Amino acid sequence: MSDQLPHHTRRHGIGPVLVFLHYWGGSARTWAPVISKLPERDVLTLDFRGWGRSRTLPGPYGLHQLASDTRAILGASGVSDYVLVGHSMGGKVAQLVAGAEPDGLRGIILIAPAPAVPAASVDAEHQTSLAHAYDSAESVARARNDVLTATELSVADKVQVVEDSLASTPDALVEWPLRGIAEDISADTRRIKVPALVVAGGNDVVEPAEVLRANLLPHLIRPDFTVVPDAGHLLPLEAPDAVAALISGFAPDSSLLTATSATAQ
Repeated sequence: MSDQLPHHTRRHGIGPVLVFLHYWGGSARTWAPVISKLPERDVLTLDFRGWGRSRTLPGPYGLHQLASDTRAILGASGVSDYVLVGHSMGGKVAQLVAGAEPDGLRGIILIAPAPAVPAASVDAEHQTSLAHAYDSAESVARARNDVLTATELSVADKVQVVEDSLASTPDALVEWPLRGIAEDISADTRRIKVPALVVAGGNDVVEPAEVLRANLLPHLIRPDFTVVPDAGHLLPLEAPDAVAALISGFAPDSSLLTATSATAQ
């Protein structure tokens, strides 16, 4: 593996810094509609290793490498006061980063996140099928229309989803469906001591609200949980106003929490 960090961009503003981590198939620009509604905030975005503008970087491409890359980018960018905002696969990476109890982390916002414990539906057959979801522009479009979204995207966003899903190296493409999605990281998630907000799409069939209630919330310390009605899995594109409002309203206390268990609402 090279020492080169994944592509990342910092926009200075009012802190704490919002560190945006994208979904499997996405890129930093997935967050653009949300970030445009947070014009005064300090923001850091990145393209995970093997994806988007970082697709030429060598592996490994597993969750722990993505978490290590994220920590390295934070250090290189001089970020010392921040909130992690992770979507789907990026939500699982965010749990790993936060579970290491890093200095400066104020809170964690998980948008339609992959849960700490894999859902019961994640079996070998499902993983093999998922590994072929982004084989072509046509298969991406089917996944986008039939699985990833529950609302109509703009033409530009539809095109972007296809472009981003195809902008990966082959090894990075299959790493998540064949390995990362099935990894149990609950021991890491239970070590998260900062405030957490978990956001689900009301019509999300990828990470349904009931799965997050059962497989994620019990492993977090007193999480806040909210559901965005009607939205599917691609919340940053489907409901950017709602997501931006939730981020703006997230005001974590600077002190570490001491509770040891969570009760789902």
